[in-house]
Amino acid sequence: MPLDQRGPVMAAATASQPLLLPNDDATNGWSAILPPRTPRPALQGDVQADWLVLGAGFAGLAAARRLAELRPHAHIVVVDAGTVGDNASGRNSGFAIDVPHNIGSSLEELRQAAHYQALLTAGMNDLELLVAQHRIDCQWRRAGKYHCAVSPAAERTLQHHVDELRALGAPHELLDRNALAARLGTRHFAAGLYTPGTVLLNPAALCRGLADALPANVSLHEQTPVQRLDLSGGKVVAHTPQGRVRAPQLLLAANGFAQQLGLFGSAWGAETFPLVTFGSLTAPLTPEQRSRLGAPEGWGVTPASAVTGATLRYTDDHRILVRQGFEYAPHFRVSPAVRERVRREHAAVFAARFPQLADVALEHFWEGSIAITRNGAPRWGRLAPQVHGVAGCNGAGVVKFTALGALAADLALGQDHPLLAHALALGGPTRMPPQPFMGLGVRAYIAREKWLGRAEV
Repeated sequence: MPLDQRGPVMAAATASQPLLLPNDDATNGWSAILPPRTPRPALQGDVQADWLVLGAGFAGLAAARRLAELRPHAHIVVVDAGTVGDNASGRNSGFAIDVPHNIGSSLEELRQAAHYQALLTAGMNDLELLVAQHRIDCQWRRAGKYHCAVSPAAERTLQHHVDELRALGAPHELLDRNALAARLGTRHFAAGLYTPGTVLLNPAALCRGLADALPANVSLHEQTPVQRLDLSGGKVVAHTPQGRVRAPQLLLAANGFAQQLGLFGSAWGAETFPLVTFGSLTAPLTPEQRSRLGAPEGWGVTPASAVTGATLRYTDDHRILVRQGFEYAPHFRVSPAVRERVRREHAAVFAARFPQLADVALEHFWEGSIAITRNGAPRWGRLAPQVHGVAGCNGAGVVKFTALGALAADLALGQDHPLLAHALALGGPTRMPPQPFMGLGVRAYIAREKWLGRAEV
């Protein structure tokens, strides 16, 4: 397949309905514990650019950087509907994962392990270099991760990971309950698979640092939602509340929110669906509370069942993160009642895993959105004659979307790259049925995942 023919070429259109924007509710705990930051000014007036990048998360920032490196005299404009660090990329669990990782019961990444491994290695190397070069203070530490199971059934699924890690030659270690308790300070897990290469970090701080270190020929505008997108006359025109951007080419990196722009008709909506996830973060543990926990240093746990289990972090500043709960959110919103229910569930999860910390409060609570594809493959590459991009993070996008965002820039510029073959080999998302059948199917999927992982709560 020629490089400029990646993915179906879809008819361009413009959005005619009001757009649902990211729900930046100023509750992101990762941002709240950082020093205050003044966002870059919103775009105003008519701006002419050589490239427009829509979205300043990990994919968009990587794409903009790569475009600027390959075309140092080009003017690249990046717009984001929210603020850097408070967008979806700044609200995740803070895992930069270096090995293939499954979401829910899907084993797609494990089946494509060799291709994902090449992309993840490149993305991790790029991020590690940027963090060191620009001295980005984001608690970046290669602490590894523990992929943990509570029940015997889930414990058996760890063997899928072991088999692929052996085939890749990746270091790993299987641990029983006693070994995990000594490292994590909880006896809740029956078994865990430790891989040493994962980096733990504050995702909001990393996003801020990457944005601040963009090349000089990149202009970033925050709090600049694109309200309408025109692709007529051989040019991209993005209309924003206070201006517009004209550019010959668009690189789309807005993940699940991109489907609202009307660019892909029903095809885009049939390939991804939005889920809302939730996070909580404690106040810093006191020295006495840390002694009760007993963990010698920070760690990260991903659950064998991503939908029902809990992702956990013990951060380097002695906070504990709980990430648990998925809700189908076709309008990118959940009700206050849902938020309150999940908040209570997080408190119960924390109490079950750390009964010795009954006096520790969950100080911050927030939500964030992810885009899921039916078969686990991302939507990546050429999306329309003037548009390239990446979407469908499937919930593990820090390293993966850094690599795919940069490669989308290479592909858009016709620049050959040895990793393009790996990205192309991932294929694309399988289509989903139209509404209301898609909503019924997604809810059935979540119900099935909750049933399969019911012992992992």
